[in-house]
Amino acid sequence: QVRLVETGGGSVQAGDSLRLSCTVSDSYSNTYCMGWFRQAPGKEREGVAVITGRDVTAYVDSVKGRFTISRDKSKNIAYLQMNSLKPEDSAIYYCGLYKAKEYCTWYSGNYDAWGQGTQVTVSS
Repeated sequence: QVRLVETGGGSVQAGDSLRLSCTVSDSYSNTYCMGWFRQAPGKEREGVAVITGRDVTAYVDSVKGRFTISRDKSKNIAYLQMNSLKPEDSAIYYCGLYKAKEYCTWYSGNYDAWGQGTQVTVSS
């Protein structure tokens, strides 16, 4: 069974940057959709950024221009570079694998595997 492990979270000040990493146990994941989601206390899990097997990316409006999703297929790692962080970005961030090659989905219920999450806290 595929395993996903997120790293890179932490506590930062508003305006700072963080880079999250998601290491996947199997190389076949490189052909599938990877997504970064986040969940704040009392809120539903929301999609932040996704990248297809062909490296087409998409972002939720609230992070456009500040976050960048990418992947290093030689290392089976997906990244989320987060710049100009705001307090409202504070949440547990999860990476997910969706076994579709040509497209992604924003619906978390469709994802086939998840990591354990990494906490991001942004203070003002």
